[in-house]
Amino acid sequence: MPIYQAPISDFRFLINEVLEAEQRDALPSAESAGEDIIDAVLSEGAKFCESVLQPLNGIGDTEGCSFDNGDVRTPAGFRDAYESYCQAGWPGLTSDPEFGGQGLPLYLGLAMAEMITASNTSWGMYPALSHGAWALIHRHGSEDQKSMFLPNMISGKWTGTMNLTESHCGTDLGLIRSRAEPEGDDRYRISGTKIWISAGDHDLAENIIHLVLARLPDAPEGTRGISLFIVPKFEVGADGDSGQPNGVRCAGIDHKMGIKGSATCEIIFDNATGYLVGEPHRGLHYMFTMMNGARLETGIQGLGLASVAYQNAVEFARERLQGRSLDGAKFPDKPADPIIVHPDVRRMLMISRAFIEGARGIGLWTALKLECEHFHPDESVRAQAGHWVALMTPIIKAWFTDMGFEVTNHGVQVHGGAGYILDTGVEQFVRDARITRIYEGTNGIQALDLVGRKLVAANGETVKSFFDEAESLLADIGDDESMAEFTDPLKTALERLKATTGWVYQHMARNPLEAGAASTDYLNLFALTAMAWSWTLQARAARRGLENGAMTEGFYNNKLITARFFMQRMLPETEGLKSRIKAGAEAMMAMEADDF
Repeated sequence: MPIYQAPISDFRFLINEVLEAEQRDALPSAESAGEDIIDAVLSEGAKFCESVLQPLNGIGDTEGCSFDNGDVRTPAGFRDAYESYCQAGWPGLTSDPEFGGQGLPLYLGLAMAEMITASNTSWGMYPALSHGAWALIHRHGSEDQKSMFLPNMISGKWTGTMNLTESHCGTDLGLIRSRAEPEGDDRYRISGTKIWISAGDHDLAENIIHLVLARLPDAPEGTRGISLFIVPKFEVGADGDSGQPNGVRCAGIDHKMGIKGSATCEIIFDNATGYLVGEPHRGLHYMFTMMNGARLETGIQGLGLASVAYQNAVEFARERLQGRSLDGAKFPDKPADPIIVHPDVRRMLMISRAFIEGARGIGLWTALKLECEHFHPDESVRAQAGHWVALMTPIIKAWFTDMGFEVTNHGVQVHGGAGYILDTGVEQFVRDARITRIYEGTNGIQALDLVGRKLVAANGETVKSFFDEAESLLADIGDDESMAEFTDPLKTALERLKATTGWVYQHMARNPLEAGAASTDYLNLFALTAMAWSWTLQARAARRGLENGAMTEGFYNNKLITARFFMQRMLPETEGLKSRIKAGAEAMMAMEADDF
């Protein structure tokens, strides 16, 4: 059976020694997020994930969800775990206190999200979708809608979903056919069918609040004619409680490669009562609040699955005896050495560790920026933070999930034949991770978003937000020779990224196919450079920590070792990526479609 131990020490290091204290302290959440509160949240969150969620992970995969006479049942133990989750107040961890939330920092929410997805990705889908739905209503809903829906969603009594996809259209939402007919009294009748709706129906909560894209009768064609509606599974009475069924039903659940404990549903809306969010025809704009949040959450799923796969690979590599070290037996008293002595096993483990810890730094930093975007008192800080979040969203979604899948595969490879059979449980991580590269916009679409939109957004201020952050770090470090092994590779990578960014910008203006051909390699180039920045940040904090830090000397030394590995063994990939990008689109697009 797989193990999981939450990375509390790493979270504490990143929050207390790496994140910008000045920006943290300026946020409203700082008043309620002292070090004792942060420690308590991390410790109690770890305990819940390790002792409650992780033991249910294999059960959820084996049983899956069931569908009988229109009712969806989650696997054994899921409902009890959800009740415990709600009783402990976890749904409202970072939510608005005005509606019953605790108002704690978003970086704590991200840490909790990683622990949940590492311990039980399927179960984690239910509260994750609810949080995204809550955030959308909080940002774009009317005061009446907030009063009607938010308190019960924040308490976990009700959950939420996102309803975009229809059978004839996936990412091309301009083709949506679901209809909304005005009924008067600010109500609409919603009809249509949505597919692949995560957590679309289940037995965990009293009501499910669907956020649905649909068209009004006078809607223009395309994405400009889409409106957004709140459609509860059960109508909400004047007393705020769930009432009669609302013309919303589940027609079936999908049988999937992974995340089998998460109900993926076909939802039919048959003249269901809905409430218009904001203005007509601006639904896609509003939905991006939830979509972007979901994309960040999906990236964290990749990170969480990588983390648990790595932990199990390390455990196995320490115990599995096979062969002798190439430079002589390390354990002569045993019949063979553990496989962790072999360089190729170390290669896979170090790639995994370097990705996980570097990506965790980027994720927490972005969570801080997201909070700054909405709540920092300084308008210029809010603007800069918004550019950072916009830029990093496609990178985190795509690269974290690509690498998460790679690391889960490394986990199976380290296990060898034992990893391929069901008994060890590590092959589940691969199957669960595979969907993260597809849903919430495929990773190819994220790459196109980065190249086609983010490079030119805000007159270049969006992409500049990263370069400014990285150059500020280098300026702060200055000529510190002890940091040269990290700053020199970062400088080189930054110059390479700048030059390649200019090349892509110029060539896509001449031929749009160049943007598509370069997009995935460019996103990977950007991600690796961002990782070099993250590792330089962490290396600086580790060096300071060796002088007067809160962690052990071994913790800081291992940070420096992992940072060196990244700079020497992973960052050089940017050279090849640059060459591939500059090869252009011609060879990629030369063959006729019928010749494939």
